[in-house]
Amino acid sequence: MLSYEQARNRLIEEIGRKKGPRATAVVSVWDALGLVLAQEVRTDREYPPFDRSTRDGYALRSKEAGPGAQLKCVGEIKAGDTVREALAAGTCLQIMTGAAVPPGANAIVMIEHTRREGDFVRFERASQRGQNIVPRGSEAAAGLTILTPGTRLGYAELALAAQVGAVRLQCAQRPRTAILSTGDEVVLIDETPGEFQIRNSNSVSLTAQVRIAGGEPVVLGNAADRIEDLGEKIERGLKQDALVLSGGVSMGKYDLVESVLKAMGAEFFFDAVAIRPGKPAVFGMCQGKPVFGLPGNPVSTMVTFELFVAPAIDLLSGAAARALPLAEARLGEALKEKPGLTHFLPARVEWSGEVPVVKALKWQGSGDIAAVAKANSFLVIPADREKIEVGESVSVLLRKDVV
Repeated sequence: MLSYEQARNRLIEEIGRKKGPRATAVVSVWDALGLVLAQEVRTDREYPPFDRSTRDGYALRSKEAGPGAQLKCVGEIKAGDTVREALAAGTCLQIMTGAAVPPGANAIVMIEHTRREGDFVRFERASQRGQNIVPRGSEAAAGLTILTPGTRLGYAELALAAQVGAVRLQCAQRPRTAILSTGDEVVLIDETPGEFQIRNSNSVSLTAQVRIAGGEPVVLGNAADRIEDLGEKIERGLKQDALVLSGGVSMGKYDLVESVLKAMGAEFFFDAVAIRPGKPAVFGMCQGKPVFGLPGNPVSTMVTFELFVAPAIDLLSGAAARALPLAEARLGEALKEKPGLTHFLPARVEWSGEVPVVKALKWQGSGDIAAVAKANSFLVIPADREKIEVGESVSVLLRKDVV
C-alpha cells in the first residue's frame, strides 16, 4: 500500500509518460481564465514604453533639489499626456503617477515632501537620480517571451497578455472528464430517496472539482451494481479524456469497478493508499485513458480527487501538475489519531494573528458532508504520529474553492 505522496508521484509519472498532444483552440482573452496556454506570448514593445513616474510629485533634476531648495513649477503632466519638450534647468513640472517623465528630468520628489508657494515649490528633502522612476524597458524588452506554452492562465497572466495586445490566445482544450457514480442505493438529486437510499451528491461535488481543476465535466449519472450496466457506462466514459468513478472500489460483494475494468484490459498502478478517508482509491489506465476509482463516501471522494485527479487534469491540459495547496499552521487543539495512515481531517484555519491557527472540526466520518461545508481545509496528520500537542506546527491542505 502506497503513501499518498508515492501514489500521487506514480500517477504523475504514468500520465506524463503516456499522454499525447492536446487539441487546441483560439480563445478570446476574456474567456481564457483557467485554460492552459499553447503558444508563446511576446511583448510588442518595451515595457514601460517610456520613463514612468511611480508617484504624484514633481519631476526635476536631482542635483537641483535638496532641503530648502526652491524651483519654479512650469506646468504639469498627467498620465497619457504626450511629453517631448525637455525640462529647462532650474524648473520642475508637477507630475502624476503613471505619467511619462520629461526629457531632462531624472527624479520625482513626492508631493508630501514639498511645499507649494505660488509658482514655486520648496523641497524638504534631497533627491537622488532615478528616484520614483521606472526606466523605459526595465520591465521587459521588445520581443521578449513573457508567457510560455503550458502556462495556466490566471488573472495576472491574462492581464499580461492583454497589456501586450495578445487578445486571442491559442489554448489547450479542457480535458473532458467523465464522472460516473455507482451503487443501487443512489438516486438522482432531484428525486425523493427511499428510506435506505441517498441522493447522488458526489456527482455535484465532482463536477465542481473538475471545473476548479480546469477540466470539462461530462456527467454520466449512476451505474447500478450490475456488471452489464456498469460496463456499458464505463465504455461511454472511456470515450472522454479521463474517467472518474465514485463508489464500488472497496472489498464488498457488489464492489465491481476493478473487476469490470480488468475485463476491459485496464492496468492498475495502485488500488489502495495509506490515507483516511480514502484508503481504497484506485488509479489505472484503460484503453489509453486514465481511470480513477474513488471511494463512494463523499468526504473520501473529495479528498482523493484533490490528491490524485487534480494533478491528472493538469497534465492532460498540457501543464505541469500543480503542487498540493499545503500550508503550515499552529495546532489550536491537541489531537490523537490512530497511527499507520495519513489522516485528512476537516478543519478551519484562522488568520487572526501573525501565525495561522488550525483546529480540526468535529465530524462523523467520511460521510459527513456538513463538516466539510464548515471547513476551509483538511488538517494533515502524518502516518507516524499518534499525538500532536497544542502549538505544534502542522500541515493543512487548503480548500481551493473557499480560501
